[in-house]
Amino acid sequence: MRRRRSAAGLLLPKARPYLSRRQPPVSFSSFPLDLTFFRISPKLLGLSHSSLKNTVPMETTVGTPPELPEELLMTVFGTLEIPDLVRAASVCTSWRSAYTALRSLGKHKQPQTPCLLYCSESSSENVACLYSLVEKRVYRLTLPEPPLHSRLLIGSSLGLLVTVDERSEMHLVNPITGQQIALPSVTTMQHVKPICDDSGAVHKYEYSRHMANQAICPPKIIAPAALREVFHQKALVFYDTPTGSYIVVLIHMPFGQLSFARVGDDKWTWLPPHTDYFDCTYKDGLLYAATLMGEIHTFDLSGPAVTMNTIMGVDDDDDFEIQGAYILQAPWGGLLLVWRLKVYSGNPDDISSLTLHTKGIKIHEVDVAAKKLVEIDCLHGHALFLGHNQSLCLSTKECPALKENRVYFTDDNEYITVHKDNRRDIGLLRLDNNSWESLVFPQLWSNWPAPVWITPNLTMMKLSLNK
Repeated sequence: MRRRRSAAGLLLPKARPYLSRRQPPVSFSSFPLDLTFFRISPKLLGLSHSSLKNTVPMETTVGTPPELPEELLMTVFGTLEIPDLVRAASVCTSWRSAYTALRSLGKHKQPQTPCLLYCSESSSENVACLYSLVEKRVYRLTLPEPPLHSRLLIGSSLGLLVTVDERSEMHLVNPITGQQIALPSVTTMQHVKPICDDSGAVHKYEYSRHMANQAICPPKIIAPAALREVFHQKALVFYDTPTGSYIVVLIHMPFGQLSFARVGDDKWTWLPPHTDYFDCTYKDGLLYAATLMGEIHTFDLSGPAVTMNTIMGVDDDDDFEIQGAYILQAPWGGLLLVWRLKVYSGNPDDISSLTLHTKGIKIHEVDVAAKKLVEIDCLHGHALFLGHNQSLCLSTKECPALKENRVYFTDDNEYITVHKDNRRDIGLLRLDNNSWESLVFPQLWSNWPAPVWITPNLTMMKLSLNK
């Protein structure tokens, strides 16, 4: 290969065109990857930005990377988004070694910019697509069985998907590392009992539609694959620092009730008596849960018995019909409560024709001491991410690819399983005028399973059994 010199005298191989977003998506489903390109940072070349202006392009593509100390490589790799970091690890042995050391120390860039995870009709059934907001390009990831296309995606937190398979059983899946962990069986839920055939195998479920003090109707016998269509709504994963364990919270039917389990538990614990929950967050040892009635409840999960407290009662704002209620931690401290207004278009007599659209957002700071909400009308320097993901408010300074004062949203309609073939409610909303912006055009994703935001994470979950 013919070599050329930069102004600083560094030998560089002949550059090849950088892969554009119009080329086939990149796959990093296994290691090592057969990739021979990487966007070289000025730090890796040992050059200043000023010396590069008229000599080496900011995105120089090289076939043989320069030999640099591992410490320097780790410093630069620590500034990369995880998709780029994983690609860097495939370039050569020394870069792979630096990546491994960085990963073992947990020193990769924080915070990461969320990506959109979705399925595509052009991909095989066990392949997930990851759209990077930073690079405006698509990656393909091969996930473990069962096929992703056959699962229901009900949550995304800490880089983990929460999926429901065709037997209505739940798994945590890290699409970057491929790690998959089974959660306690759905048959350990308060509302579900197994029905076995003559051989002792579970072949149906008895689904009880009751609340704490009232049964809505008699129990229903239902096929395993059908339960997830009417029972699972949203799941969130939180890390509990004092115990070093992961807590999974499930919002489920009937009427948006709560159950939770720690990873490693053998059963779920029901959290009665309230209903209409839509979102949760975990802060300082307390689970905060928001309802569609504007309520906020806390649950202390640290003791042998769960205790509950109400910090916000039913909201009386009649001018805004809440169809999505999200609770999240503000980067500047405290809690935010976000309400989402959605409207349907189409023929109301034909469910399959109805399309959901996000039309408005209201944001409140939660004054826990005074038990009141303080409405705010903008998020200067920040952006929101709402959907089946853990709700996030991110700094656009730390994640410069994001647009400030925007809400990035995906479709989390509580009756989404009824509208599997309908166009998904995905896009951006400007908070200054409530105008809608397209995320990407043309649409990349299949309408089912519904796409979710995910924040890539390289951490491998260590299991601790809580029996």
